[in-house]
Amino acid sequence: MHPLVHPKICVTTNQNEKNMNNFDLIVIGACHGFWLENDIKKCSNKILLIEPVKYNFDQLKNRFKNYKNIIFENIAIGEKNELIDFFHVLESSIDKLKKHWSSGIGSFSKEHILKHRTKRFLITEKDIKCIKVKAMTFNKLIEKYKIEYINRLLIDAEGFDYKIIKSINFKKIFIKEIMFEKKHLSKTFQIGNKLDEIKTFLSKENYELFDISDENILAKKKKWSI
Repeated sequence: MHPLVHPKICVTTNQNEKNMNNFDLIVIGACHGFWLENDIKKCSNKILLIEPVKYNFDQLKNRFKNYKNIIFENIAIGEKNELIDFFHVLESSIDKLKKHWSSGIGSFSKEHILKHRTKRFLITEKDIKCIKVKAMTFNKLIEKYKIEYINRLLIDAEGFDYKIIKSINFKKIFIKEIMFEKKHLSKTFQIGNKLDEIKTFLSKENYELFDISDENILAKKKKWSI
């Protein structure tokens, strides 16, 4: 997991947007929130931060405890509304492995984490914990909070980004911008043809896509009105 931040993450909403159940920012895979600090300060409307790993979630809540406009969810976004196995690096292994980003590679797949192993990142199965997490579909999340408008949706879901985006019902929700990680779309460290599928899918929903880094893509509505 790497930061999906952007210098202009939040903009002033117009009057039409204010009349809707509007969220400035929703982050799926917020981790400990360090990389979100400056951007969250710019947001005046509601923010929803989602993080399934408990030690990350505790840091996230503590970091932004004084913000009254933030909602926290200690869940995963999945294909079904269910309790499901989720794998993450043990908190006690992070210092040993000497990679701060290892706290953010949690996944529904243990193999996804193990495939990050390199000469400088000697992770083993002993460094990984399996937990039961509450999974909720994206559309159920939208229904729960009665969300109609999202200024920016950030997705950093270790390859699950593809399924989340494909599940969005754009007839029920307006999303101005979507930023997602592309490097694991097909398999761990494999983009494959899933990126082309996502580009086609989002283009049909009137989004224009931009490569903003080696890892991340930004999709922006070409023309929009509420």
